[in-house]
Amino acid sequence: MDNSPQNSNPNKFLHWLKNSITARMFVIGFLTLILLIPLFMVQELIKERSQRQESVVSEINDKWGDEVVLYGPVLKIPYRTYSEKHITNSKKELTTESIEALKYLYFFPHQLKIHSVVDPEIKKRGIYQTAVYKSKTDLSGNFSISDYQNEDISEKDILWDKARIIFKTSNLKGVNNEIYIQLGNSSYTFKSKYEEHNQLRPNEQELFLMESGILKESDFLKEKSVEFKMEVSVNGSSEISFVPIGKTTEAEIISDWKTSSFKGNFLPYNEDKITDSGFKAKWKILDINRPFPQVFNNNLPRLTEYAFGVNFMIPVDEYQKSERATKYGFLVIGLTFLLFFLIQTLSKIPIHPFQYLMIGLGLVMFYTLLISISEHSSFLKAYLIAGISVLLMISLYSKSILKGWKFPIFIGLSLFALYSFIFIIIQLESYALLVGSIGLFLILAGVMYVSRKIDWDHQ
Repeated sequence: MDNSPQNSNPNKFLHWLKNSITARMFVIGFLTLILLIPLFMVQELIKERSQRQESVVSEINDKWGDEVVLYGPVLKIPYRTYSEKHITNSKKELTTESIEALKYLYFFPHQLKIHSVVDPEIKKRGIYQTAVYKSKTDLSGNFSISDYQNEDISEKDILWDKARIIFKTSNLKGVNNEIYIQLGNSSYTFKSKYEEHNQLRPNEQELFLMESGILKESDFLKEKSVEFKMEVSVNGSSEISFVPIGKTTEAEIISDWKTSSFKGNFLPYNEDKITDSGFKAKWKILDINRPFPQVFNNNLPRLTEYAFGVNFMIPVDEYQKSERATKYGFLVIGLTFLLFFLIQTLSKIPIHPFQYLMIGLGLVMFYTLLISISEHSSFLKAYLIAGISVLLMISLYSKSILKGWKFPIFIGLSLFALYSFIFIIIQLESYALLVGSIGLFLILAGVMYVSRKIDWDHQ
C-alpha cells in the first residue's frame, strides 16, 4: 500500500472540501452567484413582456385615439404695427420710410366653464388591454375685450373685422363630430390648420391647431362681453385634460370609471370624488392660481404643462409587481441556502452542491410561473399558485435529502413566511422600506441566534 505524500494530499483536500464549514460556505456562495444568471434572464423576460404590452397598447391607442388635451377657445385679433427704416439715396440724402406689419393679440376667455362626460371602456388584444373612451365636452363662457387697452395698442390699428377663434387639441384623429362655436348670434365652424412645431419643449404635448373663419359680424366684439358656446366630441385613450385659460375656469368631469386618478397642477376641490359608481370631479381655477396672463401678444404659447384632468388607469400592472418580486430573488435564494447550510452544519446531514443547485433553480422557477400565470389571472392568484407549487416541490425534495419530516416541514414554513413577507412588501408603498428593514433585522437576529451553536473552528 502506497502512503506517499503524492496520494495523501489529494485525499486531504477532498476531505477538507467535503467537511470544512469554510469550503461549504464558499461553494454555497459560488452557487448563489451562478443562480443570479437565470434570475437576471427572468428580469429581462419581464422587461420584454412589459415592452410588448406597451407596444400593443400604443397600437390600440393610436388607432382609437391618443390621450386628449383641449386648449381653447382663444380669440385671435390682428393689429397693425409700424416701424421706421432709414434709407440713404445716391445723393447721400437721408429719408425715412414707414413700414407696416401685422401682428396678433390672443385673448383668453374671461370666464370658461367645462362640462365633460367621459364613457371609458377596456379594449383587449390577446392578453393585453388598455382603457379607451368616448367623451362629450361642452365649453361655454365669455370674452372680455377691454384688456387690449393694457397692451398700448391704438383702437384704430386693431382689425376687428379680421378676428378669428382658434382651438387646439392633441388628438385630431379622435374628433368624431364637426366642431363649431356659437359666438354671440353667429355660428362658426373650425377647420384644421397646419402649424409648424419648432419650439416644442421636452415632454410637452404637441397640439394641433383648428381655426374658425373670419368673424364677419365682428362689430359686437367691441362690446364689454361676448358669450360663446361650443361642443367637442372626441375619442381618446388613457387621459383627458384641459388647459385652464379662463380668468375663472370652472370644470366638471363625470364618468363611471372607478379606478381613475387626477393629474396636473390642479386637483378637484370636492370631497369623495371617486365612489363605487364612478366619479364627479369639480375644479375652480382662478387666473392668480396659474403663472400666465389673459392676453398674449403676437405669440400663443403651449401651456399643456399647466393642464389638469383625469387618468383612466388600468387597475393593476402585473409586470411592475413581478419585477418588484424578482428584486428580492437574491434575498430568497440566499436565505434558503443559509437555512439549508445551518441545518446541514448542525445536524451533520450531508447535502451535495448539486442538490443546492436544484433547490436554487426551483426558487428561480417561482418567478417564471408568477409571470406566466399573472398574464392570464390576477397577481394574487398567480403568486399563490407559484408560491405553493415551489414550496411543495422544495419541501418534498428536501424530505429525500434530510431523511425525515422535521426539517422539511420547518423549511416549508420558513419559505411560506418568506414569500408572505415579500408579498406584503410588494403591496406596500409608503411603508415598504420600514417593513422590509424590520423584517430583515428579525431574520438577521434569528440567524445570529442559531449560528452561535456552530463550531466555526471545525475544519
